[in-house]
Amino acid sequence: MNLQDQSPQDQSSTDARARRLTLINSIIGVTIAGISTRVFMISVPTLATALETDILGISWALIVYQMAGIGLGVICGRLGDIYGHHKMFASGMAIMAVGSLLCGFSQDVLQLILFRFVQGVGGAMIQSSGRTLAFRAMPAGSEGKAQGLMAMSHQLGFFIGPPIGGLIIDLVHWRGIFFLLFVPSLVGMALCFVTGRSVAASASPRQPIDYRGASIFLGLTVVITLLLDQKLAEFLGGISQALLAVTFVGALWGFVAHERRTPSPMIDLSFFSVPAFGYGSVGLLMCCITQGLVTFVAPFYLQEVLKLSPTFMGVIFLAPSVLSMVLSPVSGVLTDRIGARFLLMSGVLILMSAFLIGANLGADSHWIWPAGQLALAGIGSAFFNTPSQAVMISSLPKEHWGTAIGIINGIFGLGHMLGISLSGIFLTLAFRYYSGIPGTTPNPGDTQVFVASMNVTYMFALAISVIPLLTSIKMKKT
Repeated sequence: MNLQDQSPQDQSSTDARARRLTLINSIIGVTIAGISTRVFMISVPTLATALETDILGISWALIVYQMAGIGLGVICGRLGDIYGHHKMFASGMAIMAVGSLLCGFSQDVLQLILFRFVQGVGGAMIQSSGRTLAFRAMPAGSEGKAQGLMAMSHQLGFFIGPPIGGLIIDLVHWRGIFFLLFVPSLVGMALCFVTGRSVAASASPRQPIDYRGASIFLGLTVVITLLLDQKLAEFLGGISQALLAVTFVGALWGFVAHERRTPSPMIDLSFFSVPAFGYGSVGLLMCCITQGLVTFVAPFYLQEVLKLSPTFMGVIFLAPSVLSMVLSPVSGVLTDRIGARFLLMSGVLILMSAFLIGANLGADSHWIWPAGQLALAGIGSAFFNTPSQAVMISSLPKEHWGTAIGIINGIFGLGHMLGISLSGIFLTLAFRYYSGIPGTTPNPGDTQVFVASMNVTYMFALAISVIPLLTSIKMKKT
């Protein structure tokens, strides 16, 4: 019996079932994308040895995946708005499956870098279209709940990725961490066929595609990634970095000029004139930068200054992931019920309290203080990120949700890259100031100087947090 032969009650039941399966599939896809990111992190030393390369070589396998996520997330979101997110999601699952398989069969680091980029393309398609499908599968007015579920799924992938990767490397082989993602990707493809196009309504596929804008935007992503990579900066030298900076400014100017005059832009710049989307973008970027600062500096303090074991340090770092995973759905439900502004302001204030603790840590502080600081960072992120994204997405028409989610994913990736880069810069400048040695690099062995420099870095994060606090006040309560 086809859909036309069904009674209205049967058709409604079928639609509800398809929406539930679509939501489940979105959760699977976003979790896979999270696992793909973190499972690789735990295997970096093993892969460098197995493929006979150094840290710089293997780091590019990390960089190209991140580059694909930032540069292609917006493009994939826009293509999903035009051709349908169901097709994009299924294609992303297929590309993720193929990319994972090829990564597992890599014979050298160049092959791994290439196939990790393929994986990154699949991840970008899954993230943008999977989240969009989840939003459309939920009833109207449940945007906060949808975003909470997606944030939980991503954090779940972050949470289970490292321990699963470690077990597979120890018990099987490093190639197994890539084969691990093959089967769930196939499951996602199968669910796409089951659900069909029930929630895949999109804009007309006759809209022209802004290929020039997409190419310039991808080029901007590559250039800014090269600019922010500290190892590459040391290799290229100051003159080459200055040329890259000039190239970036020129390309950015060209991109903005092109997007303003094209009738169907890749990124409609008028989105940012919508107060909820414009303020939300600035606040989210600043918060992501502060979170990147914490992610970079905290491990050095815990392991090199407080002399905690890697295992115990790993347990401490589970706290923010677990808290964010548990509280993101709660934050999403509260957003639907009471609005976003109170949650946004509360999240920023909690983050600021975390940075204030970090700014006062000493060389002999008890481990409970940095553990509490990381826990507060996880709580603050959950109460800020979820309502911020929910409000940003719901502020635009549904036919642009894919593009909006792609922009948000790009903000996340760019913010964390900027945070890590700025953390290294400020830590280095402060270390040189306190040590009185020009040209030196931060050394945790010089405990007092390193801790003082770390405190300055946290103060910088605290100062930046004032910006998302102000943007949160500007957000309407609806």
